[in-house]
Amino acid sequence: MPPMLGLVLAGGQAQRLGGGDKGLLAIGGRPILSRVLDRLAPCAAVILSANGDPARFAAFGLPVVADDVPGFAGPLAGVLAGLDWAAAHRPDLAHVLSAPADCPFLPGDLPGRLHTAAWDAGRPLACAGSGGRRHPVVALWPVALRHDLRRAVADERLHKVGAWMDRHGVALAEWPDAPFDPFLNVNTPEDFSAAERIAAAHPHA
Repeated sequence: MPPMLGLVLAGGQAQRLGGGDKGLLAIGGRPILSRVLDRLAPCAAVILSANGDPARFAAFGLPVVADDVPGFAGPLAGVLAGLDWAAAHRPDLAHVLSAPADCPFLPGDLPGRLHTAAWDAGRPLACAGSGGRRHPVVALWPVALRHDLRRAVADERLHKVGAWMDRHGVALAEWPDAPFDPFLNVNTPEDFSAAERIAAAHPHA
């Protein structure tokens, strides 16, 4: 597996959970963001994509990169910021691995499986899948496509991650969704309760 940049998409606000950053919510006694960073540990470097005051993430000691596309352009703007950061600061890294800050149970083999899926399929991109669904924000992105992504986000105002991926070809790496879905997003109080139950039943997840 070649070295890659880990990118945590931490821009989502926990509006249905009382506000704030979802990644700072604790599941099983640990911030979700800490759990995500554990899974991205194989990456050569890791950065956070987030807007607003970066000081709220100071305890994690990572670069925080804001969107430079005006308006709320969604996760594609965060991915673009990560690709641009890689090109400027780590030109030795040809790929960026993205993951959202609200997924507490990401699989441990995430970086290797995504890279293998893209390589085996001969596709420039790869994303995760489980339970018959794609998870396009859990994905491997080539830095070389950043200019095309900027045109899509800034000029076309494209917001759908999967739609842009499909233009270039995306491989799917699938994981089982039992005994729990490793790509569970904590978006609602019900999701939070479910995640707490999973953490209690699977302390090493």
